[in-house]
Amino acid sequence: MPVVVTINRPDVVALVEQAANKLTRGNKTEAIALALRRLLDQEARSDTLFGAHPGSVRINSGIDLTAPVIDSSDAEDGGELRRWATDC
Repeated sequence: MPVVVTINRPDVVALVEQAANKLTRGNKTEAIALALRRLLDQEARSDTLFGAHPGSVRINSGIDLTAPVIDSSDAEDGGELRRWATDC
């Protein structure tokens, strides 16, 4: 069931031709399809994974996800480097 889409705006026609020549060896239909697929993928991935699946991650009480992972006192005096050197 083919359907024809006519694009008459010169700037859009030039853009389609440029993309087709660069990406699909001149196939304008495939260039349009590629662009629309990428737009739809981008829209589908706009939400965070956790927002898309509420309840999929459980955090124990007392865990602070915003707390720094590295102890800043060790970072200031080089303690983590001394520990790393003795572990190796």
